[in-house]
Amino acid sequence: MLKKVIAAVLLLGLMTVVVVQAMEPDKSKDNLPGLAIGNQAPDFELKTLSGDTVKLSDYRGKKVMLNFWATWCPPCKEEMPDMEQFYQKNSEDIVILAVNIDPQFNVQEFVTDMGLTFPILLDEKDVVNSQYQVLTVPTTYFIDEKGIIRHKYLTAMTQDIMKKYIDEM
Repeated sequence: MLKKVIAAVLLLGLMTVVVVQAMEPDKSKDNLPGLAIGNQAPDFELKTLSGDTVKLSDYRGKKVMLNFWATWCPPCKEEMPDMEQFYQKNSEDIVILAVNIDPQFNVQEFVTDMGLTFPILLDEKDVVNSQYQVLTVPTTYFIDEKGIIRHKYLTAMTQDIMKKYIDEM
């Protein structure tokens, strides 16, 4: 009987260790949806509102803030003024590429109303949105000078968050 009690206690202890380890988040992994931090950012080519063609690889050697957004998205509208102010203060050090995922709507009117001056790219065929595995907008990838994803942020950002992630690269 004593052997059964000891065996049961040991088994219960091992099961507890397994459950705790399984539930503990792995800090070494990026558990956010989308492409993983540390991966090479996939290159793409999109048109701007003015019809120019932009490739991500054109900005190799610069820090890039790649933002996915939509005109109907309240958090996107919330972060746009901060992105514009951040861009005005830091445009020599960083590139902001804002990929619109709903170009069927009046993106130009949105950009004009918001007073945005950073490049707005149109993902008309939903290719880049899919390539970057964007599940929620806004989603922002912070890409270093070598084209490596260093950070990603889901939801609206403040200037402080933008500065923090850019400075850490």
